[in-house]
Amino acid sequence: MRFSFLKYLAATALFVASSALTTQAQEYIGTSSAKPVDVSKAPGVKTKLLSTNGQTKTYLLVFAKGDEIVAGLTKFAQQYHVKNAHYQAIGDAFSAKIGVYDYDRKQFKVIPFAEPVEVASLTGNITLLGDKPVAHTHVSLATFDGLLHGGHLFELISGPTVELFVTVEPTPLYKKHNAEFDANLIDPDLTN
Repeated sequence: MRFSFLKYLAATALFVASSALTTQAQEYIGTSSAKPVDVSKAPGVKTKLLSTNGQTKTYLLVFAKGDEIVAGLTKFAQQYHVKNAHYQAIGDAFSAKIGVYDYDRKQFKVIPFAEPVEVASLTGNITLLGDKPVAHTHVSLATFDGLLHGGHLFELISGPTVELFVTVEPTPLYKKHNAEFDANLIDPDLTN
């Protein structure tokens, strides 16, 4: 009798677990179907010019609690007419949404983080797609269990702070659509 009850509990637990997994549909984001960035989602970001070396400039961007990082980077790139830059940052976040590229689907599999995470590393570049600056960011996030997760950054809501150093270069770099991967890639030969 006891064995049957344990089998019943195990079967019930498996059913509940499988139901929970099937009700949560996996989200995918295509690179060519990305929505325009809402630059108003980073109202607290502060910018400071740190140095100028010829036409190359280095800035510090300090994101405030609740600022969305991609929005702040895009806003900075638009305001300062950035045509080529690279950046790195550290900090922490209340939530994040990253992705890993699925070659079969030609889309990013989204990995959401609804709980706070440590921004162990954030790195990327700003280039032009047509005449619009585009930030391309990868991030490593540490969770409370000590695991590190990484991927392409779609959204990151700043915790107390994210501190980002960006170097703006004078030579424009342009992206071109690559049909094989349905992605916009830097082409150093493009001049406009």
